[in-house]
Amino acid sequence: MSEKKIVIIGSGFAGLASAACLAQKGYEVTVLEKNDSVGGRARHFSENGFMFDMGPSWYWMPGVFEDFFKLFGKKVSDYYHLKRLSPGYVIHFGDGNTMEVPDAKEDIYNLFESKEKGAGEKLRIFLKDAERKYKISMQDLVFKPSLSITEFFNAKVFANLFKMHLFESFHKYVRRYFTHPDLIKLLEFPILFLGAKPQNTPALYSMMNYAGLSAGTYYPQGGMRKVPEAIEELAISLGAKIILNERASKIEVENNIATGVWAGKNFYPADVVISGADYAFTEQNLLEENYRNYSSNYWGTRTLAPSALIFYLGINKKIEGLHHHTLFFDSDFEVHAHEIYTDPKWPTDPLFYLCCPSVSDAAVAPVGSENLFVLIPLATDIEDNETMRQKYYEIVMQRVEKFSGQSIRNNVVFNKSYCINDFKNDYNALRGNAYGLANTLKQTAVLKPSMRNKKIKNLFYTGQLTVPGPGVPPSLISAQIVSNLVDKQLKK
Repeated sequence: MSEKKIVIIGSGFAGLASAACLAQKGYEVTVLEKNDSVGGRARHFSENGFMFDMGPSWYWMPGVFEDFFKLFGKKVSDYYHLKRLSPGYVIHFGDGNTMEVPDAKEDIYNLFESKEKGAGEKLRIFLKDAERKYKISMQDLVFKPSLSITEFFNAKVFANLFKMHLFESFHKYVRRYFTHPDLIKLLEFPILFLGAKPQNTPALYSMMNYAGLSAGTYYPQGGMRKVPEAIEELAISLGAKIILNERASKIEVENNIATGVWAGKNFYPADVVISGADYAFTEQNLLEENYRNYSSNYWGTRTLAPSALIFYLGINKKIEGLHHHTLFFDSDFEVHAHEIYTDPKWPTDPLFYLCCPSVSDAAVAPVGSENLFVLIPLATDIEDNETMRQKYYEIVMQRVEKFSGQSIRNNVVFNKSYCINDFKNDYNALRGNAYGLANTLKQTAVLKPSMRNKKIKNLFYTGQLTVPGPGVPPSLISAQIVSNLVDKQLKK
């Protein structure tokens, strides 16, 4: 066992995965977690027989998870069982117009063709291009630390960059192929969670459509909590130590070297410190000003992905006709997006997302009951109070009842909300964001906050505010990148 000590702040996906990677390399790894359970935004809680995942609920890009566990000679199935959802998800457009997005590719092509003549064949071309972008990204782009533009200075990478439609908007790109508004909404919906309007998101991110339509939508039996719990088990088996309810309070620095991390009166000495906590919080609260990579003004000008208002609901009856994932697009996408990104305010008529995991997993709700997770994307840093939460609860529940044709509100036996103030309190999230930095062109690759502190050579950052970006698969990749950087430095 190496005598080199590594302290990791935060046990979200990136923190846990970094712990596993570095423990495997023989380092003495300690993870400090301020909350009482691991997982970061992917924590869970149980109440009255209901088990609620608190954050991520979409399991896309299964290959990234398999590749991660393969690093340790393991398989996903060693830890949890995946169920492939069929349909993958449902989109409700209002007025009785509901689209079930099939799992099988041929059925998806037929669905597109039924909406717009010729769209089935166009989707084949669109997804083939999206698959090419996905593979190029995974092979040549995503795993780069993006510390210098020179990382991209080789013939293959440089040639591929021009095939990735970096300088064309997703909005324009999709409309080159399709005209039917339902098909456009289907393809644009993942963009809403990437942190910018389709007009401001590079067409590169059509690879998300490949992830959702070609690679499939899955669910880990027992809930998304199974994933961080699996990585926690893996990290501990490799020798990592995870300390809960231990809030980092200061990164100690001497002569531009981080010597360890204070958590109240406890000091954890370190040869390397990695922060998987919110990047801006780490800089502004754990470091003296002269050691920060970025100023408060810098963070104030970053474009963030949305925050969210979430309801965790326990229903004491079954609700007929619900699927695992349902997107309510029965209001104007453009107006809601404008009220998130351009004119931040509570939405006039919100789109929202409904997850009913009890459709797929009896273990998450008592017999004869349903477990509902409702999420409204919101602008960051708008006023959050109980009055607004209750107002939007009534709005969404009225629409869910109309959609299902059933009374639900009178059968709610558990109701917990989670919003901007909670993201700030629980995760120190910059402006209360839920998803990290927006994936705009100006915040891509080397233009993202750096993984390496430029003034403290042994301080690194990982997670959704740095490379490669927001989401669970990118966080697993971020962990692998930072672990390689740390290992390389310690072996010099």
